[in-house]
Amino acid sequence: MALEHPNDQHSQNDCDWYQKLRHSASHVMAQAVLEMFPEGKVAIGPPIEDGFYYDFDLPRTLSPDDLEEIETRMRRIIGENHPFVYREVEAEEARTLFKAQPYKLELIDGLTRGQDEYGEASSNGPVISTYRHGPFEDLCRGPHLERTGQIPPDAIKLLSIAGAYWRGNEHNPMLQRIYGTAWASKAELDHYLWKLEEARKRDHRRLGKELDLFSVSEEVGAGLILWHPKGAMVRVLIEDFVRQSHLDHGYEWVFSPHIGRARLWETSGHLDFYKENMYSPMDIEGEPYYVKPMNCPFHIQIYQSHLRSYRDLPIRYAEFGTVYRYERSGVLHGLPRVRGFTQDDAHIFCRPDQIEEEICSALEFSLFVLRTLGLTDIKAYLSTRPQKYVGDPARWDEATEALRRAVETLHLPYDVDEGGGAFYGPKIDLKVNDALGRAWQLSTIQFDFNLSERFALEYVGEDGQHHRPYMVHRALMGSIERFFGVLIEHFAGAFPIWLAPVQAMLIPITDRHVAYASEVQQQMRAVRLRVELNQSRDRMQAKIRTAQLQKIPYMLIIGDKEQATGAVSVRLRSGEDLGAIPVEAFLERICAEVAEKK
Repeated sequence: MALEHPNDQHSQNDCDWYQKLRHSASHVMAQAVLEMFPEGKVAIGPPIEDGFYYDFDLPRTLSPDDLEEIETRMRRIIGENHPFVYREVEAEEARTLFKAQPYKLELIDGLTRGQDEYGEASSNGPVISTYRHGPFEDLCRGPHLERTGQIPPDAIKLLSIAGAYWRGNEHNPMLQRIYGTAWASKAELDHYLWKLEEARKRDHRRLGKELDLFSVSEEVGAGLILWHPKGAMVRVLIEDFVRQSHLDHGYEWVFSPHIGRARLWETSGHLDFYKENMYSPMDIEGEPYYVKPMNCPFHIQIYQSHLRSYRDLPIRYAEFGTVYRYERSGVLHGLPRVRGFTQDDAHIFCRPDQIEEEICSALEFSLFVLRTLGLTDIKAYLSTRPQKYVGDPARWDEATEALRRAVETLHLPYDVDEGGGAFYGPKIDLKVNDALGRAWQLSTIQFDFNLSERFALEYVGEDGQHHRPYMVHRALMGSIERFFGVLIEHFAGAFPIWLAPVQAMLIPITDRHVAYASEVQQQMRAVRLRVELNQSRDRMQAKIRTAQLQKIPYMLIIGDKEQATGAVSVRLRSGEDLGAIPVEAFLERICAEVAEKK
């Protein structure tokens, strides 16, 4: 369930209106900036999700204080209630109008060639249009609100300043980008700013350091994660649960090497279509080998190790396979975007008459794992055949319908992305909304008609003839690193009791209580609970505060009374005081919570 803001009146039903609002706000911001810097150069300023930005080439670096001045000017412009006026102009008139704006002139040249602001082919053709409000006119195709006065002046906020290369090309000039947001009311703005602050508190990079879960070392290299004991414990618990769940659902566990001969990647097509994401080969006895970017060719080799019969199918291979993909340093981001990561990878090989049952089972399995791990707000996205594809259209249709029937059978809400499938097969992606309502794409069930052909996969049918099996890629969590980052932010580091790296902290009030606390610790460890004993010289309240900051579920305080009665005084990380509970009763309580995976 998503967190609720105390003054939550968020109602964004008219997406088009919000796009107009934010686009209009970006133009008003550009006018305000040019008032401050008349010699400034403007680039582009589109609306984006929940906000807008505009890129500027200015005579000096902006500061946070400048944002306050720009906001003040924006509110004045809004109050002047200028109409937004659209017009189409000829190229020469546009060049004259923007003769002092080199970035606009470059855009105009592109528009005359039928390109958009990013140099891509434009569906609008070579139309050059502008929008004007008051003294400010901008090269723009809109749309906008009718007047500046329709922008709520108390519902706009400039958020940050960042650097951005012109047109996203590192060889172009570096511009200054101002990010802002605009909403229909101050209540909506307050809600959004609250979400931003909550997201900042939940940032997995921040919590990863504070809770001692993971790190990245410059000596090791960017994008390569070091799992600390507490983070590794959470990972082990997740992997153990997922591994056993695979076995319970009829999967067989396999392992594959981290490198493979170039011939393997030539057959799979990775060296043709994916080489820019692969690391340079290593020479082994005069032959090139590559570290693997994917696990699927290895699972295929296991399948092909001997001829399969129709009676052998379905075959389901699963592996926690670590892969390596080249990512530019500029896109690396904590746990979600790294260079080495582990996938909970699985591949299903089945007959045509088995695909519907297998897809439904895989989808149901995915939902079980995600929900058990605390992610319950889930939506499916079905991607269908694109214009360019490989494989038999009839097999595509059969696979797509199997995916569709699976989501409908399980009553899962879903959207269809017509033509959005990969060239090698249709797929289902599962997106989960975290506690802040942010969507994360996690599980994937993906048909593959390309690799089955490239590797000439076969089985002997009941008719004695050789047939091509269906091949399905399936990941529940995707990257374990990325999934862990999602969990950290979803739970704000306060993992459920069964996943908490430390489940309880024993806090003796004085040194004379340490011996009894040690006995309780041994009792808890005997039933495989993860418990620590704080023997520091800190006062009791400081020890409690330390445990709360570490998000430990239970604090067990021990003084004279608890020692005399064989009890512990129990406090929750929320601050709730449960009072004194006999040790045996507490052990029953916590063990039941762990077993139930609450």
